[in-house]
Amino acid sequence: MAYSQKVVDRFEDVLNNPASHGVGRFDPKDPNIATGMTSAPACGDVMKLDLKVDPETDVILDVKFKTYGCGSAIASSTMFVEMLKGITMTEALEIKDKDIADALELPPIKLHCSVLAEDSIKQALRDWDEKKAKRKHNGGPE
Repeated sequence: MAYSQKVVDRFEDVLNNPASHGVGRFDPKDPNIATGMTSAPACGDVMKLDLKVDPETDVILDVKFKTYGCGSAIASSTMFVEMLKGITMTEALEIKDKDIADALELPPIKLHCSVLAEDSIKQALRDWDEKKAKRKHNGGPE
């Protein structure tokens, strides 16, 4: 199985300059951070996604990730970092695994990597909705 050149380039660039691709995490105690984490037991890949969100506008200000997995999983993570920055949480729901897979030219055997990416985004959005509901319940800003 051959990786596309896009996957190879992204993977190598992350190895050489992880900070420029959003590798890392935000303070989990920050109320403006939404987190999503998913795994694929069949292959062992794990993705953790942190979104820094403007609580007034729901715009994603910054993105961090940690991914344990193959080159396609890591490349998928860097792709969602690019796709998520500067859009609203509602717009983020429109990102589908196919968008990530197509952008990276993932081979069929690696499509689960883009599914993990989409699932991580959805989990982070659920986390954000729960945090907003809690703030609203406690009389804070939505």
